[in-house]
Amino acid sequence: MKILTIHADFIEFEAKKKAMKQAEENIEEGKQRIEECLVVFTAFEKCDETNVKAVADKYVEEIKKIAEQVKTNSLVLYPYAHLSSKLGNPQKAEQLMKDAQEILSKDYEVSRAPFGWYKSFDISCKGHPLSELSREFCVEGDGEKEEVSEALKAEETLVSHHYVLSVDGELSPIEYNKEKKKIVGFDFSNWPGLKKFIKYDLAGSRVANQEPAHVKLMKKHELVDYEPGSDPGNLRYYPKGRFVKGLIERYVTEKVKEYGAMEIEAPIMYDFEHPSLKSYMHRFPARQYTIQTPNKKVFLRFAACFGQFLMSHDAQISYKQLPVRLYEMTRYSFRVEQHGELTGLRRLRAFTMPDTHAFCTDYKQAGEEMLRRVKLSRDIQEGIGLSFSEDLEFAIRITKDFWEENQEFIKKLAKEFNKPVLIEMWDKRFFYFVMKYEWNFVDASDKASTLTTDQMDVENAERYDITYVDKESKKQNPIILHCSPSGAIERVMYALLEKAAIDEKEGRTAKLPLWLSPTQVRLVPVSAEKHLDFCNKLAEEFTKSNVRVDVDDREESVGKRIRQAGQEWTPYTLVIGDEEINNKSNSLNVRIRGQKEDLKMTFDQLVSDIKEKTKGLPYDTLPLPRLLSKRIIFVG
Repeated sequence: MKILTIHADFIEFEAKKKAMKQAEENIEEGKQRIEECLVVFTAFEKCDETNVKAVADKYVEEIKKIAEQVKTNSLVLYPYAHLSSKLGNPQKAEQLMKDAQEILSKDYEVSRAPFGWYKSFDISCKGHPLSELSREFCVEGDGEKEEVSEALKAEETLVSHHYVLSVDGELSPIEYNKEKKKIVGFDFSNWPGLKKFIKYDLAGSRVANQEPAHVKLMKKHELVDYEPGSDPGNLRYYPKGRFVKGLIERYVTEKVKEYGAMEIEAPIMYDFEHPSLKSYMHRFPARQYTIQTPNKKVFLRFAACFGQFLMSHDAQISYKQLPVRLYEMTRYSFRVEQHGELTGLRRLRAFTMPDTHAFCTDYKQAGEEMLRRVKLSRDIQEGIGLSFSEDLEFAIRITKDFWEENQEFIKKLAKEFNKPVLIEMWDKRFFYFVMKYEWNFVDASDKASTLTTDQMDVENAERYDITYVDKESKKQNPIILHCSPSGAIERVMYALLEKAAIDEKEGRTAKLPLWLSPTQVRLVPVSAEKHLDFCNKLAEEFTKSNVRVDVDDREESVGKRIRQAGQEWTPYTLVIGDEEINNKSNSLNVRIRGQKEDLKMTFDQLVSDIKEKTKGLPYDTLPLPRLLSKRIIFVG
């Protein structure tokens, strides 16, 4: 059961339309208004079904406590399904609220909003410290319980020590001094980004206390939005958002295949009782979605590991073929992230993860392969538009034993980053890996999020019975590397938007990389009657040259259309009038985003400039109609 209580000056609501066939009948028509009341927004959940009476008693008890605290005698019970993603049986929910109304009516004036209807409402919250309260409770029974992995539970109890490893290989222990409210043990004066990252990392909280900057931008630019008709953390992508996401997916896949990985495809759901899978779930710190199918209980994958490991179990592999590299762009992976941690593109429940595993003979080969993947990941991140040195902070998380036995390798790995690295060292190993590295992006709110990561796995080959035949014709278990060279695609988009927000905050020009800009060139005819035909012909030439171009043919002033091009972060804007049509030099007046002065360029020069800046990156066509007058508005 989840409830949200509002101590209100008033609430006014009206039933509009049935939301379900079993909606409550014989309801009061028109608007109902209740003054000076405690409004109890209520969601009856799946786990409440096992002991409805006990839940109802607890529900009444909590309402009475809060009503006493805010000193009100007027209650409004308001069914509100949006508080939960795990709703229980509606008939049981309706009956519970009717029973609660009857019980509470002995001591209070109780109104109840109709069950199973879409309703409009206006509410005025009083605004004192107790005017908004939430409660969550579930009486123990035989109902469905969330599956929480042993690794996730262990994360809360594991003891670790933190250090900074310098480029020169010096290890400095660090800790957070609560009295001075700062990290001591290392001089961060030249490394402000690392300081922010470590401060966030040591805090341990992942809850978003404010809306991240990228959320406003993803909506404003009609890229991505929340989907109220789905589970939280499952987003909708408008044409421009799908365009950006699709191009990044293509680019990462192309680079991983160039590196030598074989692309596969695997199911998104797996048997919950499969012994290898169930064992692995408890070694991975993530919460799972579980589903009861007609045949069995299954879970939705939270990474590409399951499909690739089961595939490798059935394969015949020789030491001569190692390292073997498998890859999948998982659209989608699923994790039941906690509600307070869900934020825009940063942390989701459904996400797209490029996952490449390498199967290696031993630590030496695994180390060489990991260094090769550092270069792959660096090329990918810089190709996407993130600076390896300026936008990313690095962490290596490792067991004490592995550090002591492999210090030279770890120092060599850290040196690849060419800046100080956070080292988290565990006294003992609980997870399936002995070490992993991460590349983290620190956003405009000073919160860090992992992008690239690679892990050295010493358990799963044995767990899944993955073997190769060695030189003596004996079967051996390989070491497995788990790498996401870019991180989740959604999180890459988050990083690009947050980077733009930081740039804007610090006085630089906010923009997307040219290769990801949905519109690369915008043509603005001075007069639709006189200049639109020329713009359309010029747009055809740009399109033939694989340059994305649109035409602002709307009946607005030239100044307003130029301003809107800037608001949409359009890289190149061309105003087309008599001069551009009639000049013999074929020069165009080009407004380049971020530059104060316009440039005179020919068509060929502009196309060449765009081609040079997008060299080696994938191309896709314009995701929206060319003429702005033909476009619908998705957000606003």
